[in-house]
Amino acid sequence: MQPHIHCSTVNANVVLVGDPARVNKFRPFMQDVAELANNREYYSIQGSYKNTPITIMSTGMGAPSMLICIEELAQCGAKNIIRVGSMGAYQERIKLGDTVIVEGAVRDDGGSKAYIEPSYPAISDFSLVQKAVNLSPSSHLGIIRSHDSFYTDKEDEICEFWHKKGILGADMETSALLTLSRLKQIKALSILNNVVEYKSDLQDSILDFSQAESLTASGESKCIQLMNWTPARIKAGSDGAPRDSGVFPVLSPCPSFFLILCSQKKVH
Repeated sequence: MQPHIHCSTVNANVVLVGDPARVNKFRPFMQDVAELANNREYYSIQGSYKNTPITIMSTGMGAPSMLICIEELAQCGAKNIIRVGSMGAYQERIKLGDTVIVEGAVRDDGGSKAYIEPSYPAISDFSLVQKAVNLSPSSHLGIIRSHDSFYTDKEDEICEFWHKKGILGADMETSALLTLSRLKQIKALSILNNVVEYKSDLQDSILDFSQAESLTASGESKCIQLMNWTPARIKAGSDGAPRDSGVFPVLSPCPSFFLILCSQKKVH
């Protein structure tokens, strides 16, 4: 048994979330669900979706917790991992509740640098990115930044710098996930829901998100469900670029991240 995630084996296909409370939101879409383990920030369940075994696990916040999780998941048999999480936007066109499919991440976290020099790229698996884009063409696609603190004295300057470089937004876990997964030869992807608009108040937005008092509440569900949206649900943003309307789509039993994982080759 692994010392932190308290598992001996997991399914080859794994979905990761940050908050342990989000894990059970997956239960309605799965069959034969059972609790796997619960220790510290690592709460996990397992079951199946369309006859494909899937493990759902929380990681807590930040690179260190993510790195521990990936190390131990690798020992337990994980082969394909999708993170479903949240981020703050660096671009005005990304609205509350919008979904971002991550191609790669700026490695401003400290944890991944303990493994390999910063010049090593944090890149999502191309096959997973391609499947995600095909299933959710209205989502934003690009590079984000992962970091270790929301409250530095130069936060406004940092955000402005990366805004000008075209970075879509920031989280605290993706670069660690993508770097270590690549080193472990695990396929990985990060799909994020925006909870803070660019230049809006961080604290107010996070409080609204945690209390489900804004569009981010439906956005989080939309990210976790990741439905097959139809063109009728897509409209142009103020800049003319297509994006999701922000209206929560009718639920169907087809979470796209499950479809992405189910389409991977069977691991023997």
